[in-house]
Amino acid sequence: MIWTTANFSKFVQRRTLNVASLIIGYSGYYLCRSNLSVSMPFLIRELSVRGMRPGAAQVALGSIASLGVLAYALGKFPSGSLADIFGGRRNFLFGMGGSVAFTMLFAASGSVPLFTLAWIGNRAVQSLGWAGAVKITSRWFTFRSYGTVMGLISLSYLFGDAVSRQFMGLLISRGLGWRGVFFTTAMVLAGLLLLCSLTLRESPSEYGVPEPAANPTNLFRHLDEDADSPGVRQLLQVCLRSSLFWGACILSLGTTILRETFSLWTPTYFAQAVSMSEAVAARTSAVFPLLGGVSVLVCGWLSDKLGGGGRASLMFFGLVGSGFALIALSSTTVQGSRTWPVLLIGLVAFLTLGPYSFLAGAIALDFGGKRGSGTASGLIDGAGYLGGVLSGDAMARISVNYGWSKAFLTLAAIAFLSSIAAAWFVVGEKKRSRLEESLI
Repeated sequence: MIWTTANFSKFVQRRTLNVASLIIGYSGYYLCRSNLSVSMPFLIRELSVRGMRPGAAQVALGSIASLGVLAYALGKFPSGSLADIFGGRRNFLFGMGGSVAFTMLFAASGSVPLFTLAWIGNRAVQSLGWAGAVKITSRWFTFRSYGTVMGLISLSYLFGDAVSRQFMGLLISRGLGWRGVFFTTAMVLAGLLLLCSLTLRESPSEYGVPEPAANPTNLFRHLDEDADSPGVRQLLQVCLRSSLFWGACILSLGTTILRETFSLWTPTYFAQAVSMSEAVAARTSAVFPLLGGVSVLVCGWLSDKLGGGGRASLMFFGLVGSGFALIALSSTTVQGSRTWPVLLIGLVAFLTLGPYSFLAGAIALDFGGKRGSGTASGLIDGAGYLGGVLSGDAMARISVNYGWSKAFLTLAAIAFLSSIAAAWFVVGEKKRSRLEESLI
């Protein structure tokens, strides 16, 4: 194809519309994911009225959250290969539709078993979404912009989460209970599903435009570009033979525990330890995804500028810094303040979420290219969410039995251990960078 100013401008417009659709659509996923976190104080109170002790109710809901994360993690492993074989758009839209259905089921439920069934189903179908988004991105953007582009798309689960929490806090302040919150979020996501089905496209080839180049060091670079798409077995074998890929999975495990814990328990922590009302706790909890979104933009742009090893270095320094911030958050002085907990949780978000976003985003694209990006993202994300299972039940038990200070010290240890894996990853990424320079 011969590029002219007119058709290049049209391509950029269509690509921008695609990115906007991914951001808006995946933000909608969080309406039907953060609703459990925001509604947690209401659900604890309702179960207590029915005869459960508050601590037991908190642990029961934490277990539901953990089972949901486990379903999400297990769903991640096949979701990536499904996106590589059948296309990312199908994954993305089907995940939205399934989430609407299971959120409605949760709202219609009234017992712990039905809550559990609905939440497991919701998280399982939502596992399709991110791998679909990564697969679509791999076909629209050159590898030199992966960090910046995935930073923008990652705003969907950070700013989208923040906006969702503000929206749900507003609903609560207007008198809606948890059922009203769940029904409303399901209806909004249904509207976004309709919008994305009209605007989202799989590849620029649908418009007669060639796809941009993938990273020349991607793990699938030896496959013939004109050959048929690799099968599930080959997709998995290529990824799992790389020791550096396993390092990314380990890093994903540690950082996902941190992210999932704060995403789930921040409103409850603010309500219990900082003495905020449920509505104020819901709105204030948006500080975590909000500052995380700023981090994602800064780190994504900076990693593209730094080049080889840049993403790994940012992960190392971010994890070390978040470890010290978590130690400060555990102190008795901070626990007695209404301001410091909010500031330190925001700092943890800034130091952690930018580096976290690399793993199932830009780094997955670096590993998978256009052939295996969905599989790489699914495996890295799946490994992370297996660790994220601990964020529900385990953190509930620690916070109930030993207090929030011990919970934060546990998270600090996880951050420091993850920084060791990041240091090893820095070495491996620098070697990949030298290979990239030799291939270009």
